Amino acid sequence: MTDRRRRKAPARRHVRTRQITPRTHWLLLSVLTVTLSTALLLHGYTHHMFGIASDDVSGPRGRNDTVPTQVVHGGPVIANAATSAHTAKVKARTVALTFDDGPDPVWTPRILDVLRRNQVHATFFVVGIQAVAHPELIRRIVAEGHQIGIHTFTHPDLARLAPWQRALELRETQLAVSGAAGITTALLRPPYSSANNALDDADWSVLQQADAAGYVTVLATRDAEDWQRPGVDRILAHATPHGHAGQIVLMHDAGGDRSQTVAALGTLLPRLKAQGFTFATVSDAVGMAAPVRPAGLGDHLQGIALISMLQAGDWVVWLLGLLMYAAGAISVLRAAVVLLAARRHRRLRTRRRSRSWGPPLTEPVSVIVPAYNESAGIEAAVRSLLTSDHPVEIIVVDDGSTDGTADLVEALHLPVRVIRRQNAGKPAALNTGLAAATYDLVVMVDGDTVFEPDTVRTIAQPFADPRVGAVSGNAKVVNRGGLLGRWQHIEYVVGFNLDRRLFDLAECMPTVPGAVGAFRRRALLDLGGVSDAALAEDTDLTMALCRAGWRVVYEEGAKAWTEAPASLNALWRQRYRWCYGTLQAMWKHRGALVQRGAAGKLGRRGLVYLLLFQVLLPLLAPVVDIFALYGLLFLDPLRMIGLWLAFLLLQFLMGLYAFRLDGERAGPLWSLPLQQFVYRQLMYLVVIQSVFTAVSGSRLRWQRMERYGSLQVPVVPPQDPGLPQQAPYDGFPEPTRYAGFPRPAPYDPLQRPAWYDGLPQPPPRPGFRQQPGPYETPQLYDANSEQSP
Repeated sequence: MTDRRRRKAPARRHVRTRQITPRTHWLLLSVLTVTLSTALLLHGYTHHMFGIASDDVSGPRGRNDTVPTQVVHGGPVIANAATSAHTAKVKARTVALTFDDGPDPVWTPRILDVLRRNQVHATFFVVGIQAVAHPELIRRIVAEGHQIGIHTFTHPDLARLAPWQRALELRETQLAVSGAAGITTALLRPPYSSANNALDDADWSVLQQADAAGYVTVLATRDAEDWQRPGVDRILAHATPHGHAGQIVLMHDAGGDRSQTVAALGTLLPRLKAQGFTFATVSDAVGMAAPVRPAGLGDHLQGIALISMLQAGDWVVWLLGLLMYAAGAISVLRAAVVLLAARRHRRLRTRRRSRSWGPPLTEPVSVIVPAYNESAGIEAAVRSLLTSDHPVEIIVVDDGSTDGTADLVEALHLPVRVIRRQNAGKPAALNTGLAAATYDLVVMVDGDTVFEPDTVRTIAQPFADPRVGAVSGNAKVVNRGGLLGRWQHIEYVVGFNLDRRLFDLAECMPTVPGAVGAFRRRALLDLGGVSDAALAEDTDLTMALCRAGWRVVYEEGAKAWTEAPASLNALWRQRYRWCYGTLQAMWKHRGALVQRGAAGKLGRRGLVYLLLFQVLLPLLAPVVDIFALYGLLFLDPLRMIGLWLAFLLLQFLMGLYAFRLDGERAGPLWSLPLQQFVYRQLMYLVVIQSVFTAVSGSRLRWQRMERYGSLQVPVVPPQDPGLPQQAPYDGFPEPTRYAGFPRPAPYDPLQRPAWYDGLPQPPPRPGFRQQPGPYETPQLYDANSEQSP
């Protein structure tokens, strides 16, 4: 493309076009990505790293050399563990009921109902993540006169955690309680704890750290073992005291089905009351002064923020999971539709070839080659056109090149018309060529592209149908060396060409690529020529033709070989311009959504397809990738890997079929797995950049592309001496002069598979020569305007 900075424009507009690339969106995207990743990490840690499990999962305990004797044989409430440890026992004939692992939305309310009916107060040791999920139950527990203790945030075995993780578990649980009910508590029951004599050295270190943080540890004297769900009678037997000694009874209100606990509790409370036992909270049972107090304003606000953040994280994870499955389903549906369309398209074209489009077209075709600093490839492009087996008029429009492109073409002394003009951009160069063209059929080709001998003839035949206004050819990547070249080759064959078959079948072709496209000249002139309102002038032009009622078709047999970007930076700039230009064209032609006829097909089929699969789906891709990593870390990694392999297999099968349709070898498809980790991310970042640029109202300048001189130059045999030589600027070739023009041997780049497959290039075969030395320097000019798809 021509760099618009060279165009004459008012100074104010020039200043504006220099301030074109918005930077704040990358900062915003980075902040959103970091925030989302942090939220997912926190959600994964709190929901999947540990979790509530049976109380016996921690396995056998170790030595207890550091546990004081008075603690081993003392009461279940332990204070001052870090200094001079002492314990407290429960008063005689007193039972302190304690419930772990809650609150649970099903079982906690039922247990509270039983306690209220029997006018009994108990102590609930809550798990932080459960308190976050059900803060209303924490408030109900407090409101009904029960006591709150903490049971860590995620229910891990504290003895197996690092000190900083222990502190985090306690602090976050305290904040959850503060945010839910506006209170703080000094009561702690470590998960998987039981009686005093079960403490080992690791457990004692936990109690010492908890004491330093201000907690009093509450163990149990009787374990109802309801976590095993042994039956109501067994739970009653385990929970009933023997004798008159006071007891702290361990039960559970969450962590699974607690129907047996509820049933046993309804029998236990009246029975023990009848035996003379009283029920109290832990602090009242041992005579502890006010372990539960109102929370400070700072803790309360932090707790509210924590609850809000984690609840939002739950919603985000749910939404991301939904979006991931939706994206997967849409991708599978798209693959099925595209493959079925490609199959039907092939069958229809096979039948049509037997009947043809109509009478064979033999009239000459005008070929317009817009060129700006194309010295690296212009000779190959021009010579390949002269090997055409169809009569052509070649017009090279030099758009103010500074590298001698026009001089080079003139020095070849070939029947080519060269028009020099001041630099004004590719649309202006194409319009200049249209004005100079002699014939009604016009082929447009980029200066970095070479045609096969039958390309012009093949792309011209659909115009036998008077309804056809434009024909898209089949652009192929010539520089397939390296991973980047292979990935673009796969994209051209699998992405662009499969989509074109679908668009052709649905009669809603959105783009005729600038690398190889043919048009009715009068149709273009009726539109006012090629517009420069969008960077993707080929997409804009194609959509305008569709809205004008012309049919646009795809002819896969019209092959052209074009240079693709050989660096990530060049690829980024090219695709950024393509995507931004496509968005411009879609917005410009949005009125097609409500029109009828051919325009309606473009709007309701083509534009909707582009919006769904070329804009919205890539915008969701980063979120899907982040959630996939979340799944690998915290969910079932085998399941996530299986989903990824299934998606990859689907892409591979699509690739095999697409390569078969295009007559390509399937070898490059081995790089598909690697493509998912680099190329795919680059493409959706391009879409994000383009969308932000469009939404912000910034104007993107014309991008320039490097030229590498990788095209081979076919040697055109000497012109028949009997034919008059054409001066560079004089006259146009007449149709009759091509009838006697000697035809060279066919130029077939497919006969050199090693070159096009990215392998080391062999010496040129006879009849070919490399570019001359002075023109091998890569030049910058983005003439390749093919859009995706």
